Amino acid sequence: GGSRHSKISEVITAIMLASLAALSLGLRVPASPPSLDRRAALATAAAAALSSPLSAAAAAPDYAGAKAALAAMITADPDIGPTMVRLAWHSSGTYDKMSKTGGSGGGTIRFKEELAHGGNAGLDKMVAKLEPLHAQFGGISYADLYTLAGATAIEAAGGPTVGWRAGRVDALDPSTVKGPDVVTVPDADKGSPAKTLSHLRMDIFYRMGFDDREIVALSGAHALGRCHPDASGYSGPWSPTPTVLTNGYYALLLSLPWTLKEWDGPMQFEDPSGKLMMLPSDIALIQDKKMRQYVQMYAKDKELFFKEFAAAFQKLEELGTKNLKTVALA
Repeated sequence: GGSRHSKISEVITAIMLASLAALSLGLRVPASPPSLDRRAALATAAAAALSSPLSAAAAAPDYAGAKAALAAMITADPDIGPTMVRLAWHSSGTYDKMSKTGGSGGGTIRFKEELAHGGNAGLDKMVAKLEPLHAQFGGISYADLYTLAGATAIEAAGGPTVGWRAGRVDALDPSTVKGPDVVTVPDADKGSPAKTLSHLRMDIFYRMGFDDREIVALSGAHALGRCHPDASGYSGPWSPTPTVLTNGYYALLLSLPWTLKEWDGPMQFEDPSGKLMMLPSDIALIQDKKMRQYVQMYAKDKELFFKEFAAAFQKLEELGTKNLKTVALA
């Protein structure tokens, strides 16, 4: 009898202590929770934990990390920066505003069917170089990675900060790749300045929804990089600092005497030193009265060029995309 009563009182005391401890922690103690209720409570708690901001943040793609890794690649080899800009541009340049098709959204430039387009010669190497980064930052689509690379490279070249937003969804197969007849970037020469300019406007930039001022602003990217005979057939850099973005491209266009280069390759122009070059499509910008005024404007005002180039490049990278969102990049 007595030992039984003492055991009961021990149990009651233990329950009271447990209840007091729970109350001091701010927990609500049900009178007698059935096992099903307890299971339901555990399931609810687990679901709440999974949907908490902390776990959501842990699962979110690391865009800042990817940007830092891209910047580190450029620091290690500054010459790949201009190629990243080229990859971002070419992946975006398939957009057609009439049919609302193409653009950077599907990351389709990674497919051999699109890399085989003439204007994309040599970009397969850049796609391959970015493959380890895509594996490292698995939550980031190819389409986002390629466009982020372009924006990062412009910044790394001393250029403006290009607005960049995430959310492009990769195409899973090459079925949306456009045929090889779709020209993503302008041909450098169409036989005459008038034909070259018409091609620049009608076939390329107007098709994407850009106006003349934006065409001239985007052309300033030629301050970066160089032409390679094994890719485009043309040879040489546009500027003496091909890894630095300035408004120097415009000043060089206006101030140097450009003459036809005598060589076995396609028609291009050279400066008196023979070290710098311009394409017929570059020279056409100063032969057209409307285009020339924008060349003069940007040659005089680097800040204006940076501001309008950044806006035009963001527009280029977002053509044909939807539901993009601003994300932390630092």
